[in-house]
Amino acid sequence: MKTVTTTEALAAFCKEAATRPYVTVDTEFLRERTYYAKLCLLQLAIPGPDGPEGAAVLVDPLAEGLSLDPLYALFRNTDVVKVFHAARQDLEIFYTEGKVFPEPLFDTQVAAMVCGFGEQVGYETLVRKIARDNLDKTSRFTDWSRRPLSDAQKTYALADVTHLRVIYEHLAAELDRTGRAKWLHEELGVLTDPETYIVRPSEAWQRIKTRTNSGKFLAVVRELARFREGYAQSRNIPRTRVFKDDALLELASTRPQNIEELSRSRLLLREARRGEIADGIIAAVRVAQETAPEDYPKVPGTNSRLQVNPALADLLRVLLKAKSEETGVAQKLIATSSDLDLIAAGERDVPALRGWRREVFGEDALRLCRGEIALTARGSNVEVVGL
Repeated sequence: MKTVTTTEALAAFCKEAATRPYVTVDTEFLRERTYYAKLCLLQLAIPGPDGPEGAAVLVDPLAEGLSLDPLYALFRNTDVVKVFHAARQDLEIFYTEGKVFPEPLFDTQVAAMVCGFGEQVGYETLVRKIARDNLDKTSRFTDWSRRPLSDAQKTYALADVTHLRVIYEHLAAELDRTGRAKWLHEELGVLTDPETYIVRPSEAWQRIKTRTNSGKFLAVVRELARFREGYAQSRNIPRTRVFKDDALLELASTRPQNIEELSRSRLLLREARRGEIADGIIAAVRVAQETAPEDYPKVPGTNSRLQVNPALADLLRVLLKAKSEETGVAQKLIATSSDLDLIAAGERDVPALRGWRREVFGEDALRLCRGEIALTARGSNVEVVGL
């Protein structure tokens, strides 16, 4: 097992990889103690016989003086497909550290969903079903920042890219056979959009689950979430180390005006009751209370406010099930329950009515809404009948 610890050795491997049609990539990282993921290990594998630098290598990004610039150059080489499994967190690391996205990208988890393996299928499942092998998961909860790595850890890490070669070739061939490659490209668009990885403190409140739509309450939630996110980002610590969501909601209810009132909180961490965090909380509450009602946060409309036709929604669910069975694609990947209710309420700006989903389901869904088709049972199957 070759471990790359110098920029020169990484450049040599990437030069070899640039001659191959694809390279498989995986990372090991830690995020428990930081806001941004800390890259601890990088695994790369290329197809075909071993070149002078080997067909699969580990790269130690913690090695002194090692630069990932050769890897980023390979990511920009559009002649080589970069293959990941469940790439989102990996891509976030590369975008945050190198401002680069691998191009072209192939995500085997997304491809497997498109090919009928179900929703968010795990790597272990694909190894078993496609590579006909089993993974040793004994090193799954390793602290990848500690050195030296054991042989067992290295073997575990390399398996995440060596089996990936077989999985990629199988899924790529299946996409070509079924003509669904464009489906995959549509799904990957969000993964290579910088907006996916940019967290703006001003928008952090939208991830907080509340039981009220009160604008006054949400104004406090917004300012507290804005302060917490900015503080966590600037110091590279988890947002939960500042204060947790339950404490945030408590503070939004009690709205402390000073340190004495803040100290009465039941849920706030002791470290947050003094110093910069305490000052930030009190200032955030003050800003929220000075917010004019017209500037309160607006909660997006919910489906309960829509005039949903329940009978039509039920028919759309039957149609979706039929389309899912026909294509072998999981129902939730094609359309969510919310999508169906929106369509039944007359909404048309819905994900299920765009791109490949419109081709597979959306067109017939609209025809069903217009009364142009009916559904009939033939044995155990549901079929579409034109009217």
